[in-house]
Amino acid sequence: MTKAIMIQGAGSNVGKSMLVAGLARAAVRRGLRVSPFKPQNMSNNAAVTIDGGEIGRAQALQALACGRDPVVDMNPVLLKPESEIGAQVVVQGQRLTTVKAREYSALKPTLLPRVLESFHRLCADVDLVIVEGAGSPAEVNLRHGDIANMGFAEAAGVPVVLVGDIDRGGVIAQLVGTHAVLPQGDNELIKAFAINKFRGDPTLFADGMKIIADQTNWQGLGIVPWFTDAWKLPAEDVMDIASRKGGPIKIAVPQLNRIANFDDLDPLAATPEVSVEMVPAGRALPGDADLVLIPGSKSTIADLAHFRDQGWDLDLTAHIRRGGHVLGICGGYQMLGQRIADPDGIEGPASEIAGLGHLNVSTVMKPQKRLTLTDATYRATGDPVTGYEIHIGETDGPDTAQAWLDLDGRPAGAASPDGKVMGCYLHGLFAADAFRAAYLARLGREVTATDYGAEVEATLDALASHLEEHLDVEALLDLAAPVAR
Repeated sequence: MTKAIMIQGAGSNVGKSMLVAGLARAAVRRGLRVSPFKPQNMSNNAAVTIDGGEIGRAQALQALACGRDPVVDMNPVLLKPESEIGAQVVVQGQRLTTVKAREYSALKPTLLPRVLESFHRLCADVDLVIVEGAGSPAEVNLRHGDIANMGFAEAAGVPVVLVGDIDRGGVIAQLVGTHAVLPQGDNELIKAFAINKFRGDPTLFADGMKIIADQTNWQGLGIVPWFTDAWKLPAEDVMDIASRKGGPIKIAVPQLNRIANFDDLDPLAATPEVSVEMVPAGRALPGDADLVLIPGSKSTIADLAHFRDQGWDLDLTAHIRRGGHVLGICGGYQMLGQRIADPDGIEGPASEIAGLGHLNVSTVMKPQKRLTLTDATYRATGDPVTGYEIHIGETDGPDTAQAWLDLDGRPAGAASPDGKVMGCYLHGLFAADAFRAAYLARLGREVTATDYGAEVEATLDALASHLEEHLDVEALLDLAAPVAR
């Protein structure tokens, strides 16, 4: 009999994704077959699944915590922001449409059957599904047609644990205030609460726990201290990207407005000899960087204009003139070319824009998105690489003759004649330990061989142990309810 429990937050970024990953690993260690599920996610950091679609990166990490391959049913609705007011809607792994926020409000109720379909498919071969909410159920103005929080919990009959973030302050108001604004039926779905991201002595908040319990009649499950190794796990959200001070190899990363699929940075940040510096808008690219890495983008043409607005194009030219290395991945690869054309208006109004001109290639946006898991080989050393492609657009030109990857037997990528400016569409390549070491050696510095995958697994185990120490995991799992068929 399959059971389910849902983790919702009293606000955004309270640590729900991390808690679900840790709870999933803790449940697996108890011999349960577990799957994550998030009805609706909003993120440009996507993962490609084994069944040929895309889901939020956080659900891919949670799948890893469960010891399962990621599939589209783990995140049936993914919203990928393309502008301040509009987003691409991905349903069960495939693009459905692009809508403005007001239009999505009308679309949401039609997606609930697809969400429930995915949920029940997942339930077919596991013992436990741990569901993650989105944002906060306290946004009761969004309750009509909701599929992300209480709307889903009510439709699927799944009990809820509400999590508050004490690091932001006001956690009593977060939780008690949520109880105050929710309708009675929604409040009855919430069975317990927990506090996350505590710094210091948790016993100092014992009175706070009692106040919340008395005001809400919810069971308190515990206070989770700040998990200091969280940075070792792939970042879920652009808010989680941070510079990481490490060793002498300095990698500068311009923080694009619509930065996407930035998991390429995680293995680099975890390498002891590497320092990753995120460069926000308004700051120059550092003159002492060994490598400038231009990441993926959900809106390449708009982000290229943003890149120029910051003066980063001039900084990049100076960096290359000094002999510095440049790597563009996906959208960053497209930006490095001679031009980008969007004749069908896929990213916005039909347009064509000059690229940065550091690779002799050009890109044409095409309607069909390429979504695939890919095995590759680094031509310089023969080292294997496993990654994924998730892009629109085809790139070609003379510098593709300097292809530096073989993807499933075909040449891929491009490089300048001196080999210092390179680009490709393959995400995730730095997770390959031998390739990462070989590529960083090109910058003139040797690195220690590390096993990135093993470090992620060890961190998930440490996270599970951290939750078991500070949270009543047994009580939480006992709250899971049978899934009605």
